[in-house]
Amino acid sequence: MKTPLLTLSAEQAQHLTDLTSRGTTTVKAYRRAIALLALHQGQSYSSVGRQLGVRYDTVAEWAKQFTARGLAMLQDQPRSGRPLVITGPERAALTALACSPAPDGRSQWSLRLLAGKAVELGHCGQMSASSAQGILKKTSCGRS
Repeated sequence: MKTPLLTLSAEQAQHLTDLTSRGTTTVKAYRRAIALLALHQGQSYSSVGRQLGVRYDTVAEWAKQFTARGLAMLQDQPRSGRPLVITGPERAALTALACSPAPDGRSQWSLRLLAGKAVELGHCGQMSASSAQGILKKTSCGRS
């Protein structure tokens, strides 16, 4: 057996084995766990990468993350990003508005009309027709 590129404690190895045999984890965590176990067994970065269909650099990064963070590296860290401009209650109000009867003189709500009415009623500070479309895309009474 080759010298392992990564050394796991008995508890860590058992945890990873349990995690991969249960089938109740995310695909990302499963692949990372398989990679860590394979590296512990002495396989090279490139062979593990070929086995999992990822690049050598990816496997090397997983090993580096394991060294830095331990088994917490199985899960992604929170990512920074732009917060939602339109919150959940505002989305719900728009959906309720879209499900309500159309205004007089209209057979149905247009996206532009919905967005304007949501702003007029104070549900949100501003909204575009494309934002309204994105919000209503998965509802049964919204537009698509």
